[in-house]
Amino acid sequence: MNGVEGRRRVVIEEVKPKVDCGRFPIKRTLGDKVVVEANVFADGHDTVACALLYRRESETLWHEVPMQPLGNDRWRAQFSVTELGRYFYTIEGWMESFQTWRKDLIKRLQAGQDVRVDLLIGAKLAEAAAGRASGTDAKRLSDWGRALRKEENRNPTLQQEVVLDEELAALAARYPDRSLSTRYQELPVTVDRVRARFGAWYEAFPRSWAPEAGRHGTFRDLEGRLDYIAGMGFDVLYLPPIHPIGRQFRKGKNNVTDSGSDDVGSPWAIGSDEGGHKSIHPDLGTLEDFRKLVRRAGEHGLEIALDVAYQCSPDHPYVREHPEWFRHRPDGTIQYAENPPKKYQDIYPLDFETPQWPGLWQELKSVVLFWMDQGVRIFRVDNPHTKPLPFWEWLIREVKDRNPEVIFLAEAFTRPKIMYGLAKVGFTQSYTYFTWRNTKSELTEYFTELTQSEVREFFRPNLWLNTPDILPEHLQHGGRPAFITRLVLAGSLGASYGLYGPAFELCDNQPREAGSEEYLNSEKYEIKHRDLNAPGSLKELIKRLNLARRDNPALQSDWSLRFHSVDNDMLLCYSKSSDDLSNVILVVVNLDFNYTQSGWVELDLAALGLDPDRPFQADDLMGTGRYLWQGPRNYIELNPHILPAHLFRIRRRVHMEKDFDYYL
Repeated sequence: MNGVEGRRRVVIEEVKPKVDCGRFPIKRTLGDKVVVEANVFADGHDTVACALLYRRESETLWHEVPMQPLGNDRWRAQFSVTELGRYFYTIEGWMESFQTWRKDLIKRLQAGQDVRVDLLIGAKLAEAAAGRASGTDAKRLSDWGRALRKEENRNPTLQQEVVLDEELAALAARYPDRSLSTRYQELPVTVDRVRARFGAWYEAFPRSWAPEAGRHGTFRDLEGRLDYIAGMGFDVLYLPPIHPIGRQFRKGKNNVTDSGSDDVGSPWAIGSDEGGHKSIHPDLGTLEDFRKLVRRAGEHGLEIALDVAYQCSPDHPYVREHPEWFRHRPDGTIQYAENPPKKYQDIYPLDFETPQWPGLWQELKSVVLFWMDQGVRIFRVDNPHTKPLPFWEWLIREVKDRNPEVIFLAEAFTRPKIMYGLAKVGFTQSYTYFTWRNTKSELTEYFTELTQSEVREFFRPNLWLNTPDILPEHLQHGGRPAFITRLVLAGSLGASYGLYGPAFELCDNQPREAGSEEYLNSEKYEIKHRDLNAPGSLKELIKRLNLARRDNPALQSDWSLRFHSVDNDMLLCYSKSSDDLSNVILVVVNLDFNYTQSGWVELDLAALGLDPDRPFQADDLMGTGRYLWQGPRNYIELNPHILPAHLFRIRRRVHMEKDFDYYL
């Protein structure tokens, strides 16, 4: 009947994890486990069995893991992902006729019933299993079938010995009849390298890193400062666009529309007579200088992340060579970027509705491939929410099929569904609303959503403290305590976080005007020269935080995040832990930038793997404190002008010898 096999009795539903019914892949990193659950059941009282099947995309044969019952027809199994790229998984369920027969026969034997016919049924099932087996297993199952048929086995004692043989029953279960099994749809997994899950990012404009004031910085200048950035413990050095900057409608200092002859313009106004997206601004150096920077950064433990901004200045070669890739107004001019009433005359958006879109897509892909050839494996994408989702799904898949190590970070401060949509179509990481989540309730609600709901299956947060575009209000008015508080929050709530420096570590907090999130004298429009050794720099605190992140696996992932109760709304308490609870981090933050706050923390000791009857030690990794606590209720007091946060590593007492306690 319409190709339906009506004899399939097993139902599989409520499979988790999956994203949009399997339309998009879940995300994992190398070495992660994929824990799969599902409801698997059938009509009647017959025994059901099921297995988790998985394979790499390049494989044709499935690996199989038996699923274990959780109760109420819910089942679970897991597999590990050990290679980059794509995996697929599914579930297969079948009626377990042999186990059903054995279960019912045992009941009949216990009731003293005549089981002669039932033994013959069992013999037939055992012989059928032997036909599906081979070698020694096939012989043992055949022998069992013959034993069940023998007249002397009608003796109740002998019958029970044969039926209750657990080893033979397990052997029969290995060769079930799955001709009428039900198989769920294939579900995809994208497996990325660990940097996709964990890393500290530092954003720097190369043109501002000359050692002396008044000169345009170069890649070589930045190369000479790699020890400064790496010394703070960062993993990724992110560079804004490094391409030639347009001259027509070039913006002046503080984004004024009338620029002077000495104004350098915005790096996001890409393209000039010197070239476009595959060219380097001549004042920064050469392509070989850039390649050397990539190599030297690697020697310092840093990866270079490059900005991808698919937009053009009026001087971009694309404007001359491919005018069909831009939207033209009725007067014949090209439409520049606008966000009324704001106008960005120095930027032409690309028209993704052009009839020539296939050529446009291929050219934009070639930009990424070009920089991959120069050694770049991480791309921060500017405003991806202003380009079509199908384009990103195609581009990211094309690139990652070529090299699955590539990471794409979506800079999309936009509506939640669009941000989540970008993550679903392939972006490895995403900017978040962390920048504007400040209160205890806001932080708790938002990070519970990111780490404990289905969102975590596809959306990897990267928490940014500030950007060249965004100087948050709390940093403008909260002083040094605000910078430290937000630093600890970002670095401990998120396995991946980033900051724009040196503005952040030097506590630059001057807005362009009251009510604005734009920096005064923004580096987007001018070259800045800063004293990296200025008094009050947070570089040592940043170093301490990043060292704690590297030394503690609990801080290298997000899913273990748990919030704990505090009887003061200005104190936020949360923990992270490794899977085996051998590494536990407890964080308490004072959200008040002005005044000392105190309160009693109520810890969920079970979640931390702690015995309520034994003391434990809390070592502060950001400060120098060491505290001995016991039980769930403990007192906290934090002065924001000394240190507004505790980052505790929890150590359990393992034994006591003479006058000393030993903690791990």
